[in-house]
Amino acid sequence: MDSSRIMMKRSREMKRMLLLTFLITGNVFCTTKSRPNFILIMVDDLGIGDVGCYGNKTLRTPNIDQLADKGAKFTQHIAASPLCTPSRAAFMTGRYPVRSGVAAESRIGTFIFSASSGGLPKNEVTFTEILQKEGYSTGIIGKWHLGLNREWKDDFYHHPLNHGFDYFYGITVTHLRDCIPGNGSVFLAGAAETLKQTFVIVGITLFTLIFLNKIGLVKIPGKVFGYILLVFILFIVPVLFFFWNLHYLNCFLMRNYQVIQQPIIYENLTRRMTSEAVNFILRNQNKPFLLYMSYIQVHTALYASATFRGKSKHGIYGDAVEEVDWSIGKIVNELNKNELRDNTLIYFTSDNGAHIEEISSSGEIHGGYNGIFKGGKATNWEGGIRVPGLLYWPGVITSETVINEPTSNMDIFPTIVKLSGATVPQDRIIDGLDLMPLVQRSNVSSEHEFLFHYCNAYLNAVRWNPRNSSSIWKAFFFSPIFHPEDSEGCFNSHVCPCCGHLINQHDPPLLFDLSKDPGEKNPLGPQTEPNFYNILRTIEDATKDHRENIPVVDNQLTVNHVIWKPWLQACCSSWLEFCYCDYDEELVFE
Repeated sequence: MDSSRIMMKRSREMKRMLLLTFLITGNVFCTTKSRPNFILIMVDDLGIGDVGCYGNKTLRTPNIDQLADKGAKFTQHIAASPLCTPSRAAFMTGRYPVRSGVAAESRIGTFIFSASSGGLPKNEVTFTEILQKEGYSTGIIGKWHLGLNREWKDDFYHHPLNHGFDYFYGITVTHLRDCIPGNGSVFLAGAAETLKQTFVIVGITLFTLIFLNKIGLVKIPGKVFGYILLVFILFIVPVLFFFWNLHYLNCFLMRNYQVIQQPIIYENLTRRMTSEAVNFILRNQNKPFLLYMSYIQVHTALYASATFRGKSKHGIYGDAVEEVDWSIGKIVNELNKNELRDNTLIYFTSDNGAHIEEISSSGEIHGGYNGIFKGGKATNWEGGIRVPGLLYWPGVITSETVINEPTSNMDIFPTIVKLSGATVPQDRIIDGLDLMPLVQRSNVSSEHEFLFHYCNAYLNAVRWNPRNSSSIWKAFFFSPIFHPEDSEGCFNSHVCPCCGHLINQHDPPLLFDLSKDPGEKNPLGPQTEPNFYNILRTIEDATKDHRENIPVVDNQLTVNHVIWKPWLQACCSSWLEFCYCDYDEELVFE
């Protein structure tokens, strides 16, 4: 009898234990399966050496540094392109930009004019489209740079709201010096030279025809000369009109499909963007959301609010960086206030390395700092593609995690798609890889054995991370010619080229071991690396396999797709009022 009671008691205790275990594991299951919010922060042209957590000692970035201290820091985080547009296309799709045709075969590697017809193709799938279908609210604040219209001025074919975003406040094209009066022009010098050459060509042509007509070698009706002059005028007038009024035509602010400020008023713009971000969080705090905070800074022309202007040790560039850091702090504080911090994954990065060619007309350095790394924006030297990469998620990512393995901005696509509970598309190649196994230490090495570095549409270099070695090999097939030779930038052309007479071809390729030479100062050869030819052979085999998987697609950055087309020009008022309006509310933080 006693033994029977004991058995019954043990049975009841066992049931209680099983129930308790079920409740605990069920709670853990629910916690890990709950869909996190995502805040993806991208700063424009920020150098890896510009923030404290990557070694800067003179710029104040406490809020960015806190993300690193309390989360994971990637020391080899690589942008898929060293230029804005293709890098952002890769970020949104998880794919090399050459796969979507957002990689130029000509000199112009980004969308420059808002009234261009190119953009991110509709057949590409963005992470926002996937999350939107999963019930997420999705918003982008800041820079889009992946197109606007295609056939007419309000078809919005390439608009963010047609690529999975529910809300948009920002600019559709890149921010330029021309947008802020007194900051010089990216175009006028080149436009003046082009017009000068055009005048010379037309003048010589007309003079030659008139001379040949006079001496009787050819007989040309008088109206032919009139047609030539008419064509020249029809060409020259729109060009002159556009470049002299670029400030109005190219530099405007949108909310969803409406132009709300034209031209942009840069006073307090970062503060207004911060207010928009906070309001987006408040509107969506009771459901899962994704916010893409794509800062317009620190691309030139630089600006800063009065509170920050003149306060840093690095001029207006430093002021802008410190204001961006302030903005990030406000966003994180809003998460804390609304008890959203523990269920929100924050990612921080830059679209490419700092633009070291940027120097103002007064000689002030307006480009950032790439630390020990060579080169900058528009090059595939490490300074152009190695960018800050931080992941912050309290309770999930351990504080002070440091990942020294190669990772890519393309990795965000599969990471957040999987965390949202959705499935990564199976009908196309996704080049990005889930970051969570690395961050949570279930993987000790990156699954990126090879990373391919494109300069526009041209395969420039290949990175090889062998499974059984501490070495990280990088082979260059060509490199830009720096001007002056001992510099690290293409100061004669503002942006380094990818083809033609301004590059050096390398046969055999230049080879570096980044584990020993991260500054890419000492190319290796058969005399200094016994496995030189074997390494190159492995890289060439991987390159061949990679090229075979690149489809032929419609290129979105052809001359036809990037030129200004007047019929695509967004204008918030009549042309008689000269595209001027200001409907933006002044809601800013103190």
